[in-house]
Amino acid sequence: MFITFEGLDGAGKSTQIERLRARLEGSGRRVVCTREPGGTPLGDSLRALLLDPARRDIAPRTEALLYAASRAQLLWERVGPALARGDVVLCDRYVDASLAYQGEGLGLGMDAVAAVNRFATGGLTPDLTFLLDVPVAVSRGRVRTGRGQADRIEQRGDEYFSRVRDAFLRIATAEPERVVVLDGTLDAQALEQEIWSRVEKRL
Repeated sequence: MFITFEGLDGAGKSTQIERLRARLEGSGRRVVCTREPGGTPLGDSLRALLLDPARRDIAPRTEALLYAASRAQLLWERVGPALARGDVVLCDRYVDASLAYQGEGLGLGMDAVAAVNRFATGGLTPDLTFLLDVPVAVSRGRVRTGRGQADRIEQRGDEYFSRVRDAFLRIATAEPERVVVLDGTLDAQALEQEIWSRVEKRL
């Protein structure tokens, strides 16, 4: 089973991935957790490049292609083999993030970014996606509180992140069988229980 988590920064994805991992392992499942961009040596190098706040020279199309390249390597090196073994894979961001951040946020067009990512992933679609939805103001506040210097993406303005959030919600509306929208402002324990109840039904 391939499960992805999406949402703005500060939505609580990392916390819920760790809680779900513990639940799954407690039920006897083998679990692989990873993130995007990154998750492999090459992917981590691309992550450092993409998020470096000093980099002002990355064109929007280049950004989209670098995210897709990191994703292709992750699938080849980790996700594909894990799924072939029958492991449960939990991934912090996947194609939906590129559709929202580059397709809509940067104005490249969701169809164009989707086409690039179909090539990068071979069309691999998650079995289940949790969208932890929070208002932009909540996301920005959590990022400021929890981190030091903002990364290259986090430095973008509120209008950009409003477009990203709207894109995530449109994806969820278009694919209700795959994408579960959850209120990311809820208590972490309540979110954990809701996520587990959804996953448990599909195991």
